[in-house]
Amino acid sequence: MGFDMDESRPIFVQIAERIEDGIIEGALQEEAQVPSTNQFASLYQINPATAAKGVNLLVDQGILYKKRGVGMFVAEGARAKLMEKRKEQFYEQYVVTMIREAEKLGITAEQLMDMIRRKG
Repeated sequence: MGFDMDESRPIFVQIAERIEDGIIEGALQEEAQVPSTNQFASLYQINPATAAKGVNLLVDQGILYKKRGVGMFVAEGARAKLMEKRKEQFYEQYVVTMIREAEKLGITAEQLMDMIRRKG
């Protein structure tokens, strides 16, 4: 699960996104145990509190859950939740931006659809 840190974004957010990526890509299956915060801290050479902050983001979203004395696990339905979350982010980040730019350039909806189909 190694990766290069993006210095412009909080590390705990990047830790949470890496775990999300692992779930979406199938490396972390539902009900699978995830590495501990100390393991994340060691792997990424960060403070365990920072790793815990990233993991707790996912606990708060219902993506991970804690089993007292055992560790952290991927919740049932986590992948579907993450897919919906990422699709909404894709829409907001790319589609809305594209439509706004198309409007500025006077591109009609039909022309925009033609452009999208041309790539596929």
